[in-house]
Amino acid sequence: MNGLAGTSVALPVAAAGDAGAYPTRPIRLVAPFAPGGGVDVSARFISKQLSENLGQSAIVDNRPGAGSTIGTDLVAKAAPDGHTLLVTHNAIAINQSLYPKLPYDTVRDFTQVAFIGVTTFTLVVNPALPVKNVKELVALAKAKPGALNYASTGAGGGSHLATEYFMLATGTKLLNVPYKGTAPALTDLVSGQTHVMLSGLPGTVPFIKAKRVLALATTSAKRSIFLPELPTLQEAGVDGYEFDAWYGMHAPAKTPRGIINTLHATVTKALTMPEVRQQLMNQGIEPRDMTPAEFAAFVRREVDKCAKIIKASGARAEL
Repeated sequence: MNGLAGTSVALPVAAAGDAGAYPTRPIRLVAPFAPGGGVDVSARFISKQLSENLGQSAIVDNRPGAGSTIGTDLVAKAAPDGHTLLVTHNAIAINQSLYPKLPYDTVRDFTQVAFIGVTTFTLVVNPALPVKNVKELVALAKAKPGALNYASTGAGGGSHLATEYFMLATGTKLLNVPYKGTAPALTDLVSGQTHVMLSGLPGTVPFIKAKRVLALATTSAKRSIFLPELPTLQEAGVDGYEFDAWYGMHAPAKTPRGIINTLHATVTKALTMPEVRQQLMNQGIEPRDMTPAEFAAFVRREVDKCAKIIKASGARAEL
């Protein structure tokens, strides 16, 4: 995974022998969530770049429902010709194990096109908790197993799995208190109703800056550009820990390689543009790049990692 500043990318044209003329009609970008938020923002900047660079309009089609599986399934079953694409976040990896009767297979039914970026989670605690760093939090949790609780945004959500992963990695046990969103979860953390939370950006940053919560670490492999003063959990002693919300574009399996290369180059070029990078950063997304092959290997690792976390947590969801 590489940063993109200063990158110059030439846009290839899909080879006739590989994919034929492309695109031949408008492109549909399925965003399996309601308008607003990081997935929608990502889909809309991609649609603009595809429209400007590929000679056909690209339209965002929001298809929310069933934890993003409705829109994702639509793309899994679409023709593999590059005219129906999926823009989503790491729900595509989580849902593979979260839903026992998923109508598609994340690895088998998709080809990865372009990685977009990551949003780190931040480990925050109520300031009254008698800890000042991750080591002290782990020691307190081990000394009082089950006495501490954590706020999450629902079973199988990012904050839930990030915390379950933290407990697996540290040998601790915290009690889950689920909420219907980040805002009410943080409100109760501030009031002392809960003790700990692994919360996504950017909603958490104002609470950190106002010292209403104490931030201990972030969850990415490297320090966040938004909170560079905070160590990562790996730096804080939780070996091998990495858990992000990540964003990317996918195509149906068997989409020709020439089309994949054309789409990847278009998105990668867009991610070097200051205005695009700012749009993403306003959503707490740090732009990053991978080749399609790197992205595919990354998704397989994420599917396996999430399967282990979900199995350990017992989280399940029904369609």
